[in-house]
Amino acid sequence: MTHQTPEGAMTAEQIDINIPIHGDMLHWGRRPTYEIVESRANGDASDVSRWLIGAHTGTHIDAPSHFIEGGASVDKIDLNSTVGVARVLDLRQVVAEISAEDLENAGLGDAKRVLFKTRNSTDALTRNVKSETWVGLGPDAAQLLVDRGVLFAGNDYMTIEAPAHVVEWPTHHILCGAGVVILENANLADVDSGDYQMVCLPVPFAGMEAAPAPTVLFRLPAA
Repeated sequence: MTHQTPEGAMTAEQIDINIPIHGDMLHWGRRPTYEIVESRANGDASDVSRWLIGAHTGTHIDAPSHFIEGGASVDKIDLNSTVGVARVLDLRQVVAEISAEDLENAGLGDAKRVLFKTRNSTDALTRNVKSETWVGLGPDAAQLLVDRGVLFAGNDYMTIEAPAHVVEWPTHHILCGAGVVILENANLADVDSGDYQMVCLPVPFAGMEAAPAPTVLFRLPAA
């Protein structure tokens, strides 16, 4: 969802890349559920809901502790990793697994925060059941990110792992082992390739391996 800058405001255009959370949504395991615990219709002062929701629901981050013993938990992540300039790479031509060569060809360069726009945003991410043909990041591409000093890597599906590797999870091990923060389930359908100011603020669940992470990109006005 794109938010236009109000007339006269001195802020950049905002692009919301979060996916909605609801009971029928795409989810790796159990879908979220909720109950209404207070209701104006029943005479209460306000509406209040209570949710049962997994840490990996919706647009969320995987902290290093997700796969690495002693790795940083979500409440210990340096915000320098999740806030700053991010580069969106157009990888819509890739099938199944993003390679190191794909990243180079898409313009990885010296970016420290990267988001991968793939065919997922208009295909696998739009479904409410798991796809068997999503696009993920291959281990060689993950290693290239680490070698380049990347701090943050995000993609447009519920896992950054490629379909062929969801038993051993090498991409997660490589990224988490190097302290790279992973963002998953980002909707990049309406985002062009290029550099943006990014604000990603994970919910600071103390000691936990993942958390919902509302994320907004700011397209700066042309100079």
